[in-house]
Amino acid sequence: MISKKFLIIYTLLSLVIWNGYSQEKLSKKERKQQETEAMASRYFIEGTKQMNLGDLDKAFFYLQKSLELTPDEPAINYKIAEIYSRANQSEKALPFAEKAAEIDPQNKYYALMVAEIYTKLKQPLKAADILEQLTADGEHNQQYNLDLASILLNAKEFDKALVVLDRAEEYYGVMEPITIQKQRIYLQKNDLPKAIEEGEKLIEARPGNPNYVLNLVEILYNNNRLEDALNLVNEEITKYPNQPELQMAAHSLWKEKGDIKKSNEYLIKAFSSPDLDPEVKARAFVSFLNEIKTPEREKLLDTLSGFMKETEPANAAIYEALGERKARENQQKEAIALFKESLNLNPKNAKLLEQVILGSFGENPDFVEAEKYTVMGVDEFPENPEFWFYDGVVKSAVKKDSASVVSLEKAIELNNNANAQLDQVAFGTLGSSLYNLGEKESAFSYFEKALALNPNDEQTLNNYAYFLSLEKQDLEKAKTMSEKVVKKFPDNGTFLDTYAWVLFQLGDYEDARKYMALAMEHEKEPSGVMLEHFGDILYHLGDKSEAISYWKKAADSPEASEKLPLKIKDGKYHE
Repeated sequence: MISKKFLIIYTLLSLVIWNGYSQEKLSKKERKQQETEAMASRYFIEGTKQMNLGDLDKAFFYLQKSLELTPDEPAINYKIAEIYSRANQSEKALPFAEKAAEIDPQNKYYALMVAEIYTKLKQPLKAADILEQLTADGEHNQQYNLDLASILLNAKEFDKALVVLDRAEEYYGVMEPITIQKQRIYLQKNDLPKAIEEGEKLIEARPGNPNYVLNLVEILYNNNRLEDALNLVNEEITKYPNQPELQMAAHSLWKEKGDIKKSNEYLIKAFSSPDLDPEVKARAFVSFLNEIKTPEREKLLDTLSGFMKETEPANAAIYEALGERKARENQQKEAIALFKESLNLNPKNAKLLEQVILGSFGENPDFVEAEKYTVMGVDEFPENPEFWFYDGVVKSAVKKDSASVVSLEKAIELNNNANAQLDQVAFGTLGSSLYNLGEKESAFSYFEKALALNPNDEQTLNNYAYFLSLEKQDLEKAKTMSEKVVKKFPDNGTFLDTYAWVLFQLGDYEDARKYMALAMEHEKEPSGVMLEHFGDILYHLGDKSEAISYWKKAADSPEASEKLPLKIKDGKYHE
């Protein structure tokens, strides 16, 4: 705040300083003083301009120049204090703010600056003294009583805070923020009757507001005054029978008292109202899922479900609560469908997104559908490594290998070694995607990184062994890895297929045929790769006609190799 005197002088000087007649009337000393004050004013205006532009360094430079010329100008001291304060240098700000307030004690902004700095310096009582002086002059500056009360409360000066709050109440009338503060103080002082009295006063001053009733009900309940709380709620329900918040309070209190029938009556009435917050409905519904399952509970949940669907047909919290019930009943398909409805309304739900994504990784996974939600997770929570990880895994599964690499590398970067399991699976998946992109050395390097973290990970061992077999590289190593997996999972067709192909590359065609036959036995619908590989094995065992038969079975598969048509046409194996 620039002082009036300072502005007047600058305005007059801009009009007359170059006027020859005026100069003749002023002494040399007076002219010098006016020139000094005019230059100081110019520096001040430029400094203020730079502050507004956000350049604190330039602002400080110009204001310091202004201060050198007019050190006792309060506005300049105030602005320099403001710069230091904005730069979180409160100790440096304090002397400038105090000087501004000392020179111009009538300027409340200067005083408020000093109080703010004292608060930052953790000297609340000094800040309180300043606000006390501001608010002690009758009608003026009463708006600072709440700030003063807050400071006194933090300093645990409860009696002083009560005096200030009473003064604020006298000025503003009965108000929720004042009442709540006074109640907290009385409860701190173990003066329950006074706290109750304040709550009653607020209810009387603002009739019909259920929040004020609920606030007092909570105080009564927390202080073992259940009957008083129940009486208060019943009285208010009589006055305002259509307030569902009061019905919910009655439900909770009657339940606490042990009258379940009456409690549920109030609950159902509350749920039937479209005015009850859907979040409240959802939380209450889920709370019943934690109770022992009985026919009565299921009947009540069915009733509440019906009201939720009727009164809240498009609410994310409601869909989530209904989905949670299905999930606890092991109806995962129905649960996931409801969770997806919830996410379509509110995607900013990390827990639910993860449930939907992980639920997509079960039997017969739909990775195309899962990708919608991994992308949603990345978009809504870009700093969360798990969602980048899930996105990378899903993209790898749908053969979007370039995009998979981007997501997995981002996941590893954000994870920063915090979750070793995430790194391990990400490394293994990166290996697969990089191999598909033709970056074979990098792929094998990532497989090694994955196995360094978990030498027994079956997916990494299987994929690494399979890709080595395709490259006819380190085949004994591939055999050792694949054999390890097959011993652990002897009924897994994919792992048996890999082992059979490694054996084929090693020239062990008999064992290759044996394990490939087992692989196909354990698959409901053998893949085109399995069928083609079995044909290759049979060809090398001399059974040409049977080999061609299996090659033809694989012909319609998108997984078949580009050499398959030649094999069928020529009736012989092609590398």
